[in-house]
Amino acid sequence: MLLVADIGNTNITFGLYEQENLRAQWRLSSGVARTDDEIWILFKMLLESEGFALNQLTGFALSSVVPTLTPVFERVGAKRLKLPSINVTADLDTGIKILYENPDQVGADRICNAVAGFARYGGPLVVVDFGTATTFDVITADAEYLGGVIAPGPETTAEILHRAAAKLPKVALRFPPELIGRTTETSIQSGLMYGGVEMVEGLNRRFKQMLGPATKIIATGGLAVVLIEHLTTVESVEPALTLEGLRLIFARCAPKQ
Repeated sequence: MLLVADIGNTNITFGLYEQENLRAQWRLSSGVARTDDEIWILFKMLLESEGFALNQLTGFALSSVVPTLTPVFERVGAKRLKLPSINVTADLDTGIKILYENPDQVGADRICNAVAGFARYGGPLVVVDFGTATTFDVITADAEYLGGVIAPGPETTAEILHRAAAKLPKVALRFPPELIGRTTETSIQSGLMYGGVEMVEGLNRRFKQMLGPATKIIATGGLAVVLIEHLTTVESVEPALTLEGLRLIFARCAPKQ
């Protein structure tokens, strides 16, 4: 069984694959500093919570955008699990050609999304990932990663508003009853949620103008399921897209035992 871990700026998402089947999934905060021993115990506890054991693992795949946590997880994979392991970077032969001016600047999660999205939908393709940042990744029909767009995510924008203006409260990330807010809270919610939708819709229409009407647009990330009913340009939501990318990259790039 393959254990995969996607370390983001807000959360760490773990997945357990048996061949192509995602058997279990967990989400933890990434804002906590952890030692090698703590990660090792964490792996053990997560697996046992779903009736699995460490000795059932056959591989470990990691993607991370948090430099302080990356080496900790790498050491656990190599020294504790002692399994074939990969850490996703632009240096791997993932099957996607990265055309960024500096490929090393492409986040590992974005590489995973591109690989998994292209494997399932082909190209041209746009992947919208709703996380700490809202990212757009563009892949051509020839499996070329062109680049994309990075914008603040709704949760990040809400936090910035609250910090910058003392009288603006924190609000739940949900759509208000109507577009025109009648309270400060619903006014902020309208700006965050409807404003976020319009940004995504506008950029997606521009992508289709550039890439052609056959361009497919999919979404992933925690807020995708909340926003999807308002997104006419997005054809489907793939909640486990990054984890699936990790599985595919491991299958292609993992060192042989």
